[in-house]
Amino acid sequence: MASQDWFDKDFYKVLGVSKDVSDADLKKTYRKLARKYHPDSNPGDAAAEAKFKEISEAYSVLSDSEERAEYDQIRAMGSGARFTAPGSSGQGGFDDVFGGMFGGGAPGGARGYTFQQGGNGGFDDVLGGLFGNGRFGSASGGYRGYGGPTRGRDVTAHTTIDFVTATKGETITLQASDGKPIKVKIPAGVADGQKIKLRGKGQPSPDGGEAGDIVLTVSVRKHPVFERDGLNLRVTVPVTFAEAALGATIEVPTLGGDPVKLRVAPGTPSGRVLRVKGRGVQTAKGTGDLLAVVQVAVPSHLSGEAKEALEAFAAALPDENPREDMLAKARS
Repeated sequence: MASQDWFDKDFYKVLGVSKDVSDADLKKTYRKLARKYHPDSNPGDAAAEAKFKEISEAYSVLSDSEERAEYDQIRAMGSGARFTAPGSSGQGGFDDVFGGMFGGGAPGGARGYTFQQGGNGGFDDVLGGLFGNGRFGSASGGYRGYGGPTRGRDVTAHTTIDFVTATKGETITLQASDGKPIKVKIPAGVADGQKIKLRGKGQPSPDGGEAGDIVLTVSVRKHPVFERDGLNLRVTVPVTFAEAALGATIEVPTLGGDPVKLRVAPGTPSGRVLRVKGRGVQTAKGTGDLLAVVQVAVPSHLSGEAKEALEAFAAALPDENPREDMLAKARS
C-alpha cells in the first residue's frame, strides 16, 4: 500500500499525535477530527472536505499495524529508498522479479511500485509480505478441517442521505465499527430503503477464508418540493383559478437546474399532469421525466369588489351540477 506520498506526508502531524500514540488514543483523536471536518457538518465547505479526506487517509494507514510499521520504516529511511512506478527505467525492481508472473507493466498495474534499498535482505524477505512468510497452513491463510476456510460474517449497517445525493449519486465516506473509514459509491437513483452490498468489508474469516460483506440500508430524507415516482420526479404546482380557467404560461422548478416554462391549457382542472421529458432521475438504466401536477389554488380572502365579480361570474355560468354523474353512479 506504500507510495511516494509516504515520504512527503507526515500522517502523525496531520492527526496531531505523537509517533508512539496508542491505538485507543489514535482512534479517539480521529473520531474527534472526523466529526469536526465531516462534509455533513460542513456543507459546501471545500476546505473542510479536503481536511476530512486528509485525516481519513492518515488514519487508514496508522490504524493498520502492518501499514503503520511499514510507514514508520519508510519514513525513517529518508532519501535512502525510492519508489519507481511500473514501466519506468529502474532495474532490478520488484516488477522485474514478478513481471512474468503477474503481467509486468500491463494495464491495471497502477497500484504497483518498485521498492529498492541497501541491505542484505534475502528472497524470503520479499516473499514474506506476500505469502505470510511462506508458511502455508498458518492461521492467516491456511485451510483447517474439511470444506476449506470459513467465510466471515456479514455486517448490517444503516445510513441516511439527502434527496439530491440519492437522485444524482455520490461517493460517501462511512466509519466502520473499528473507526476505519469506508468509501461507499451511492448509485444514482437509489431508493429509500434500498440495500447496498459492500463485498469483503464485513467480518474477517477466522481461518484465512473470504471476508464477509457489509449490507448497507439507505434511508433518503424527504425533499420539500419533489417526490420520487420510479425514475420520474413529481412536483405539485399551484395555479390560480384564472390561470386554470383562461390558460397561462407558468414556471415550474427542476431539481438542481433552472425552472422550465409550461403551458397550462384553458380549462385545466386540478390533478392534471404536465410532463417535462428527460428532467427526472438519470441512471445507467434510463432517464425519467418531471411530472408537474396542477393544483388550483383557491383564495382564502376576497375583497368586496372581487366577491361581487365572482358572484356575477357564477350567475353567468350554465346551471350545471358537476357532481351529478358521480351521484348517479353511486346510486346504481
